[in-house]
Amino acid sequence: MDIKGKKILMLGGWGLVGTATLRKLVNYAPREIVILSLKENEAREACARIASESKGVRLIPEWGNIFVNEKLKDLPRDEIIYNPDYRALLLKDVMEQMDDETLHSSWLYKVISKYKPNIIIDSVNSATGLAYQDIFTGYYNIKQELSEARAKNELTSKLLVEIDKILATQYIPQIIRHIQILHAAMLENKTGIYLKIGTTGTGGMGLNIPYTHSEERPSRVLMSKTSLAGAHTMLLFLMSRTPGGPLCKEIKPAAAIAWKSIGYGEIRKHGKPIEVFDCTPDNAFELGGDYDFEGNGKWEDLKDTLKSVYIDTGENGIFSRGEFETITAFGQMEFVTPEEIANNLIMEITGDSSGHDVINALENSVMGPTYRAGYMRYQAISEMSKLEDKFNNESVAFEILGPPRLSKLLFEAQILKKTCGTLQAVLDKSVTELTALADEFIRTDRIVRSEAISVGIPVLLRDGRKLLRGPHVVIPKQLSQAAVSVDDQLIDTWAAAGWVDLREQNLQLWQTRIRKIMDYIKALPVGDTSSRYSHGIQYWEIDEPMNIGKLAAWIFINEDQGVRIKR
Repeated sequence: MDIKGKKILMLGGWGLVGTATLRKLVNYAPREIVILSLKENEAREACARIASESKGVRLIPEWGNIFVNEKLKDLPRDEIIYNPDYRALLLKDVMEQMDDETLHSSWLYKVISKYKPNIIIDSVNSATGLAYQDIFTGYYNIKQELSEARAKNELTSKLLVEIDKILATQYIPQIIRHIQILHAAMLENKTGIYLKIGTTGTGGMGLNIPYTHSEERPSRVLMSKTSLAGAHTMLLFLMSRTPGGPLCKEIKPAAAIAWKSIGYGEIRKHGKPIEVFDCTPDNAFELGGDYDFEGNGKWEDLKDTLKSVYIDTGENGIFSRGEFETITAFGQMEFVTPEEIANNLIMEITGDSSGHDVINALENSVMGPTYRAGYMRYQAISEMSKLEDKFNNESVAFEILGPPRLSKLLFEAQILKKTCGTLQAVLDKSVTELTALADEFIRTDRIVRSEAISVGIPVLLRDGRKLLRGPHVVIPKQLSQAAVSVDDQLIDTWAAAGWVDLREQNLQLWQTRIRKIMDYIKALPVGDTSSRYSHGIQYWEIDEPMNIGKLAAWIFINEDQGVRIKR
């Protein structure tokens, strides 16, 4: 299709891929572009961002949740779920048979009908938005309420709310209704092309993906996202085979998408700054008996917020240098740039084949990591390193990425780096010496200690009983419990999943890991300059201070068997 003079609706235009696509679209002289985002400020900011490059193209901001009724479009999800009237409307719209009232009251239908776009580009991460409502947490809540109701032989109002909530977080009914409304609206308004930017749900990795959300591996929440992404693709596949409808295509990046900006400043999670707390060894939480999720309250509020060097990856949030290095390492998710995705979208709109249309070739069209991304990764890490030097700051982990195990490993590696320096120096010490050094470091270094506990990663001291923590702890997940009985096995499980563990057994594990790395390096052929080894002698830089991101990536690849085998 010729883009010139056409009307375009951009869903998710504020995001990383949306912005990159808009910058390219304006060069083809469309008549107007409606930029829709979840929030009004995002939509207006997206229009303002592109205005100087728009070349006379009319830019129109729109905002609201495309998955709900127009009456609910500007309300936060929690407000909808906890208001009985809103919840009833949501359940009716999703669960009951679709009729004209349901269709015509949908915010997505109203936007399409209002602007009658020739082209719709959908860069909303639908699978994340729907699957991350987390039906599994809802199950635990309703299980607790059902247990109490049975004991009292009564149906409580709270139980009724929990039943409604678990119904309202069913993923498949929501995506089915979304596709029904989308297709009906496009048919009625004669949309020519619909292009979806989808997701694999795992950044291109498999069931062995080491990134979880505090559950078992593989993560049920993450697998829900992948399942929904697959269901979404198949529904679009059916849409593409329906006579009279628009040409339907899907680009599905199979890697992390980055990046938007690099900087130093306040770190925010879910729109709120991360408050900084400290907990000295004298105020450690004693493990034994029950684990109290409320803690002992003996941490110190430092009346400050976490500030660090970060890389902004758009919808996926901001990462520390350590997190970015790990997730984009060769053998992990790696990454693809939004500009490359936008190039493929433009090719598909204008009639060229990008080779990445999933609807046309489900098996062979995923978009993997790229040469450009690998080339620019060095620039990103180099820039973050310069900012670390400028601000005398070491960017370790923010726990925004998701897996507390990664944050735990990065902080542990940072402690080894600060106390030993090089990989070999870790091996030159006895495990007893190493444990003593690590324990003394965490007792005296307030920065690393407070950063870890402030992002929800507590520190288990060498005695295995005292825990340094703040008000928020990622592991264990509370799951509606006030407390849980603690035993040695649970301590081991929680420590492995998301606690900085300064016990001798864990420091010995670190020595074992590093010994394997050193043995691997020594076994490499002397003088080999071929492309045979992805992680060769130059990669490890064994005479330099250890690289925490490389160490965490090595653990995910080798110890957790979380290697990426296709790209």
